[in-house]
Amino acid sequence: MNSAVANAVGAEALPENIAADLAAFAAGLRYEDIPGRIRIRARHLILDAVGIALASHRFDFAGASLRGIEALAGAGPADAAAGEATVIGHPRRLPLRDAALANGLLVHGLDYDDTHVPGIIHATASAFPCTLALGERLGASGEDVLAAYVVAVEAGARIGSVPRGGFHRQGFHPTGLVGAFGCALGAGRLLGLDAGRLAMAQGVALSTASGSMEFLEDGAWTKRLHPGWAAVAGITSAYLAGDGFVAPGLPYEGRFGLFRTHLGAPAQGNCDFALATHGLGETWELDRVAVKPFPACHFLHGCADAAIAIARGHDLDPGAVEEVTAFVPEETIATICEPAANKVRPVSDYDAKFSVQYAVAASLTRRAFGLAELEEDALTDAGILNLAKRVRYRPDPASAFPRAFSGEVVVRTRDGRELRHREEINRGADERPLTNGEVAGKYMDNARLTVDGPKAIAIRDAVLGLDRCEDVRAVAKVLGG
Repeated sequence: MNSAVANAVGAEALPENIAADLAAFAAGLRYEDIPGRIRIRARHLILDAVGIALASHRFDFAGASLRGIEALAGAGPADAAAGEATVIGHPRRLPLRDAALANGLLVHGLDYDDTHVPGIIHATASAFPCTLALGERLGASGEDVLAAYVVAVEAGARIGSVPRGGFHRQGFHPTGLVGAFGCALGAGRLLGLDAGRLAMAQGVALSTASGSMEFLEDGAWTKRLHPGWAAVAGITSAYLAGDGFVAPGLPYEGRFGLFRTHLGAPAQGNCDFALATHGLGETWELDRVAVKPFPACHFLHGCADAAIAIARGHDLDPGAVEEVTAFVPEETIATICEPAANKVRPVSDYDAKFSVQYAVAASLTRRAFGLAELEEDALTDAGILNLAKRVRYRPDPASAFPRAFSGEVVVRTRDGRELRHREEINRGADERPLTNGEVAGKYMDNARLTVDGPKAIAIRDAVLGLDRCEDVRAVAKVLGG
C-alpha cells in the first residue's frame, strides 16, 4: 500500500486504490455479463424515472427551471429542434449537458424517484440523464446505454454506502456528491475510455462533485438540481480525462480525498471502505435500489405507511386524536424532524416532503400520502396542520437503519386508546420490493398526469425495449414532448 493511502483515514481498512478498482470494473463490464434479472430491473427503474419526469411538468418548478436552462443554452422558440439532446416530455432539444441537467431535475423534482437504501443515494436520477444524453450524441445502442447506466448506479451506490449515512450527517447530499463519480464512470464507459482514463475521470469528478443539504432549512428548490448537476459533472470529467487531462490519483482515500474532506472524524470511524469495491461484478447493488411508493423523502416512508395502516385499520377520526408519536431512525432526525417549528407547518410541497410531522398528520387524515397530499389545499388544511402540531418524534431504539428505513407510529386518542403500528422494513426496500408490474403501474399513473394514454404506452414500450434498440436516439425521440 502506498504512502498516500497509508496517511489516509482508516487506511488499514482501505482497498489499494478504489478509483482503479472501479475503473477496471467499468472498462471490463460487458452487457452480457449483467444478469438477466438486473437488466430487466434496470429498464424498470428507468421507466419509473421517466414517469416521474413526465409528472414533474405539472408543477411550477419544472417550468421555471426549464426556462432558466433554456436561457443559459440560448434556446428560444425558433430553436426547438436545434439542440442535440432530448428533454423528457419537452418539445425543445438542448445541448448535451443542458439536457442532462434538465432531465436530472425532472426525475428528482418530486422526490418520488428510486433510492439505493444503504448508500442513501438517488442513483437513477443522475445515471440515466447522463447516459441518455451522451448515448444520444454518440448514437449508442440500447445495450451500451444500459451497461453504462448499470456502471453508474453500481459505482455511486457503493461509494455512497461507505460512510453509512455519514454524508447526510455532515450536511452533504450524496445524490449530487457521489452521483458525479458514478456518472464519470458511466459516461467514460460510453466514450470507450480505458481503465487508466476512467480512473482519471474520477479524479476530475472530485473537483466538480457537490450537493448541500441546506435546502432543508426553508424548502428551497436546490436539491432538485443535484442529480442533473452530477450528470453534467460526470460527462465533463469523462471528456476531460479522455483527452489526457491529469487529475488526482486517489480521489477517495487520498489526504484531501472525498472521505477525508467530507466526513467529520466520528463519521470517518464509522466507514466501511470495503463496501466501495467488494463483490464488483458479482454482487449487484442495483438489486438494492428501492422504488418509492410515496413522493417524499424515503426516511419517512415507514411512518407514513404506519399512519395509513392505523387510520384505515381503526377507521380513525382525526378529530379524536390526542397525541401522536413517530419513532424514526435516530440518524434521520435532523433531516425529517428538525427544526420542529418548520416541520409542523411546511411552507411548500418540498418542505412537506421532508417533514415526518406533516406526513403522519396527512396520512392519518386522508388515509393516503400521494401527490394530492402535497397540493396547496392539503398544505393549508387546518385539520392536517393542527394534527401535525400534536405529532412528536422519538429515536427508534429498534431501527433497522441503514439496512431499511423503519418507522413506527403510536396514536393516543382522547378516549384513552393507544393505537400502534410498526413498519420494520419500509415498503419498496430490497427486502419488500415493488414488483416490476407495480413499477409499471406507478409509471402509468404518473405519465398520464401530462400525456395521453397512447403516448404513455408508447413511451413505456420504448423504455422496456431499450435493450433491443440499435440506436438510442430512436427511444429518445419517443421520450420528447
